[in-house]
Amino acid sequence: MIKVLGHKSPDTDSTGSPIIWAWYLTEVNGTPAIPVLLGEPNTEAAFMLTHWDLPKPQIIADVTAEDSVVIVDTNNPAELPPSINDAKILGIIDHHMLVGGLKTRTPIDITIRPLACTATILHDLIGADLARAPRGIKGAILSCILSDTLEFRSPTTTPHDKAVAEALAADLGVSIPDFAAELFAAKSDVSAFSDAELLRMDSKEYTIDGTELRISVLETTSPRIVLDRKASLMAAMPAVAAEDGAEHVMLFVIDILREEATLLVPNDLVKRIAEASFGCTVTGDTVVLPGIMSRKKQIIPALKL
Repeated sequence: MIKVLGHKSPDTDSTGSPIIWAWYLTEVNGTPAIPVLLGEPNTEAAFMLTHWDLPKPQIIADVTAEDSVVIVDTNNPAELPPSINDAKILGIIDHHMLVGGLKTRTPIDITIRPLACTATILHDLIGADLARAPRGIKGAILSCILSDTLEFRSPTTTPHDKAVAEALAADLGVSIPDFAAELFAAKSDVSAFSDAELLRMDSKEYTIDGTELRISVLETTSPRIVLDRKASLMAAMPAVAAEDGAEHVMLFVIDILREEATLLVPNDLVKRIAEASFGCTVTGDTVVLPGIMSRKKQIIPALKL
């Protein structure tokens, strides 16, 4: 049985894409597969599962040499199970930059395309067989695209991502503005999470000139809910960084509706990085970065000391 898995701290795309591809492998390709997750899905991903009546995949902590896996929505070993290089990797389907570090036993299929969403790539790979897909699979693809593109606001959005989402919405009889509003409301409901959980909810490891950082984003239509907790979030950063082997956590609160990011600035290191990377002047413990929406396209590529 093939395990299809995405990255740690699973968001909507990394929750939906394993489900979509496991369906394809099993029902179309005739190769038994199951989706698995590397953690609890975030609130938006959990909403997607409930809305489209999709079972929550099993959560696993690691893989073994006996496991055959397909990796989706990442190619970064740091975001994958500790023993990923022991497993039999059969394929990678992703939309992020190539990181390196994965090892395979044999040549494999790798598809990495510059689209906003892994589910868009899966849609294209499935092709005409998507007509056989149940409503939940089509709904998962739509959910992933709307999430990753922030309803087409993100600069990562391509015309193809938008066209695929619009065609799926028409097929499903779904209003994109209404459904996206429901998705983003679920994403914004973070009241039940601790500060440490929020800092890790959507987080990637990144190194700048030898400095190990955890780059976290929280996308929300209600940024005030998060920013009202800025003092406790900043107080929690050193412990989270230490536990995760990083020097510091950088938290960007993405305001989906205003299309801007607010970076929490708890110390001189983050202040230096912010001013060097974004050409801003930091005068307090936060700085607003107009137009910054995407970690992949606008934040990570800009970071420097």
